[in-house]
Amino acid sequence: MHALDSFCGWLQQTAASQAIQTTDWAVPAVQTVHILLVAAVATSALMLDMRLLGIGARDQALAVMWRRYVPFIWWSLPFLLATGAILIVAEPARALQSPVFLLKMILLLAAVVITLICQVPLRKDPSYWESTGARRRTAKLVALTSLPLWIAIIFAGRWIAYLQAS
Repeated sequence: MHALDSFCGWLQQTAASQAIQTTDWAVPAVQTVHILLVAAVATSALMLDMRLLGIGARDQALAVMWRRYVPFIWWSLPFLLATGAILIVAEPARALQSPVFLLKMILLLAAVVITLICQVPLRKDPSYWESTGARRRTAKLVALTSLPLWIAIIFAGRWIAYLQAS
């Protein structure tokens, strides 16, 4: 932990961190963009998961919905990384020393893997998840795993702001 404390102390003293900390509008603006991107990703994931569960948009092919919504996930992630990095630079100890931040990153990695697991077969066969039987059950399991992951990521992101590292 000493190395992490030292790194956080060093990062907080950098010119970039100081600039962000002393610019009144910087953190709220970056947080706003970050939250809007989270909303885009979560909404896209929700739409796809609801379709996988057979609850919504049953009149549309999953591949069509996937082409519509998955770009919001993949295109948002690099910008989420950038805005998240800015927030970390602004207050390194708040995030990097928080076990909730680590949890959020683990959950995010799992959600990305689940999204890829769902996307890869659709590239070869657009109706892959539409078939009956085992694939259909797997699609529902994927959705039932994905939904709680994205919800947990949102909650963890908010908890970072309120739970102080010990």
